[in-house]
Amino acid sequence: MGNLGLFSSLTLLLVSLPHLNRAISSCNDPCRTLTDCQAQLICINEKCSDDPNLDTHICSQEGGSGGSGGVRSLASSSKGCHSIGKLHCKGKSFPQFKCSPPVTSSTRAVLTNNDFTKGGSGGDPSECDGQFHDNSDPIVALSTGWYNGGSRCGKMIQITATNGRSVLAKVVDECDSVNGCDKEHAHLPPCHNNIVDGSDAVWHALGLDINVGEEPVTWSDA
Repeated sequence: MGNLGLFSSLTLLLVSLPHLNRAISSCNDPCRTLTDCQAQLICINEKCSDDPNLDTHICSQEGGSGGSGGVRSLASSSKGCHSIGKLHCKGKSFPQFKCSPPVTSSTRAVLTNNDFTKGGSGGDPSECDGQFHDNSDPIVALSTGWYNGGSRCGKMIQITATNGRSVLAKVVDECDSVNGCDKEHAHLPPCHNNIVDGSDAVWHALGLDINVGEEPVTWSDA
């Protein structure tokens, strides 16, 4: 009986595994990090959702579940903001955007980390003032659409993490969503169209681990 029970348990485990893998990559299924979801989905608010960077509508096409309010709003937020082409570098293709999702009182974004100092990994001086900045200052670069030709330069935005903590940060630079892979951009590919590229001070104020690399946040004009 013991062997039979063990065999039954192993059989159940093997049958369950494919469903587990499929669940991780499906729309609205739970996730913990931005990369948990496969294909062209991304983890936002602990659910696999359409990736606004790629302007995908996989979840909206599937209809989603009854509780997919976040997915529906995400799909609609990227409506009208389409890639203008692709930049090929480092053996990969990167989408290019001149636009970003509409700014609201709680605009969804992905927080990344940037080095604003001279000789750092951030490339050339900041676009707003042509200067380098101290990473101990709460400052950010915004994707091209949100940067909006420099209209937000020197202005403050409020950033809120999923842990509930918030910080005010000054806009000093553009996270170029069109150009990249050159010296001016530290040989990095174009930014996605929903990036808030924050200094170390921003990450620390939000109580986030810089080593994670990317964190879902919301932001608004302060």
